[in-house]
Amino acid sequence: MSAALWDEDLGRRPASRLEGKVAIVTGAGSSGPGYGTGKAAAVLFAREGAAVVLFDADREAAEQTRQIIADEGGQAAVVVGDITTEDAAQAAVQAASSQFGGLHILDNNVGIVTRGDVTTTTPDDWRAILDINLLGMVNMSRFAVPEMAKGGGGSIINVSSISPRRPYSATPYSVSKGAVDTLTAAMAIDHGAQGIRVNGIAPGPLMTPRAAARQTEEQRALRRKSSPLGIEGSGFDIAWAAVYLASDEARYVTGAVLTVDGGVSVQGHRYR
Repeated sequence: MSAALWDEDLGRRPASRLEGKVAIVTGAGSSGPGYGTGKAAAVLFAREGAAVVLFDADREAAEQTRQIIADEGGQAAVVVGDITTEDAAQAAVQAASSQFGGLHILDNNVGIVTRGDVTTTTPDDWRAILDINLLGMVNMSRFAVPEMAKGGGGSIINVSSISPRRPYSATPYSVSKGAVDTLTAAMAIDHGAQGIRVNGIAPGPLMTPRAAARQTEEQRALRRKSSPLGIEGSGFDIAWAAVYLASDEARYVTGAVLTVDGGVSVQGHRYR
């Protein structure tokens, strides 16, 4: 007779938490030197044993990530395309299946920021941010879900933001990320019976290559002050959360949005 659930040692895991799994990471390159959230996730997934499809609009940036993984003995393939098109999303899923034998993890990481409010944001700007931040995740998930289901399930991670709970001067961005949180909950219900877990990560202010290019030292000090810990986050802080949600350690977690913000959202100070 099998042990009761509370008697099973579910903490026994191999050192490589994603061994034998295949992942797609969108936005797997970085917009400058260093590690954004997608690049960090791709590298950590590979270090934990996964084969990784690196999806990005910038081939050079994705190749840099692939080289890091290859130099460490990992497996990765690059797919270049526009996240808003179904053809590109389908190509990424097909690459996972044809090159690595299936798909178990999708890290929907691509996103852009548009500043403004409802009086200053044009209809074209609204369409652009919703196409990338929301429909890009829908496109990827549309093709990923059937492939995951064929293999018995998987994990989808939608990178959101704390901005739906703490809006600032980027209304289109906050709205798009609020929609991502709703998408996450709906997908968790829709696809749980297929063994697919769907969760989100809500980052706070991060020091990534993109942020480094536009933040002054004064702004960085304000961001640190906004956290009870007095520090800034990095791409790896979000990537480690993604590793957890991708792994079997999170087998009983779905429909959740994990806040990773150094306490910014509970302290309530403005950081921009």
